[in-house]
Amino acid sequence: MAILTLTSDIGQQDYLVGAVKGQLLQVNPDFIIADISHSLSPFNYPQAAYVCRNALKNFPPFTYHIILVNLFEQKPEQLLLAFHNEQYILCADNGLLAMILEGKPEIIIGLPLDKTAIKNTLYCTTIIGNAINDIVNGKSLKDIGVPDVSYSEKNHLRPLLGDTWIEGQIIFIDNFENVIVNITRNEFEEQRKGRSFRIVFKRDEVIDKISETYADVHEGEKLALFNSAGYLEIAINKGNAAGLFGLQGFSEQSQNQYLQNRLFYQTIRVYFE
Repeated sequence: MAILTLTSDIGQQDYLVGAVKGQLLQVNPDFIIADISHSLSPFNYPQAAYVCRNALKNFPPFTYHIILVNLFEQKPEQLLLAFHNEQYILCADNGLLAMILEGKPEIIIGLPLDKTAIKNTLYCTTIIGNAINDIVNGKSLKDIGVPDVSYSEKNHLRPLLGDTWIEGQIIFIDNFENVIVNITRNEFEEQRKGRSFRIVFKRDEVIDKISETYADVHEGEKLALFNSAGYLEIAINKGNAAGLFGLQGFSEQSQNQYLQNRLFYQTIRVYFE
């Protein structure tokens, strides 16, 4: 039985997530569907890439990951089917795939869309479900769509580097309002080179050590740690870091505002000394 994961920016307010699952089960009632998230912010590619990248790698090999994010940013002519690190990824041709993989997939297939069809979410779901079902039934990938197709790519959001500092963007704020920054433990340590450090953010707040758990500090105190995905996280023990410090996550709209007005509310900088 095939395992399918489902990630979207649809939300949970209406029927659509249930309808998507219904369409998939009509294609094959034996599909096993696991939800990752349906609460991704619209048009926030760094957030979607972070969530998908770190969820996908925890699933068994040959899982099918359906990502219904920003499906209609442009008029779609194809969907994408990728195979990489023993995982299948099916998504829109909108640049997100390259951000999730932080590079190019091992195999890429284009799934053409009927020019005369009404291209809505459920139509795209059916195309994806049929492609998965063909693979499950032994059909070759090259016979499912167009091999080695050209596709859109967006650059992965990377931290900025200096000799004595590293600067990251807030890419996700979780349900507890903990703030996740696009600086991994490996990037941090490589740039640190054994030096002491100060993590500086809005209102001149400073953290100068890395905790292992939230309980390493007293209730109400701020801390920094590397989360289970290996990314830098700013938190308050039993508090709401994003709300208290006025921090906001990265989005393309806020990036444009940052470039125009030099606003630093979404930036976390680490100084090495």
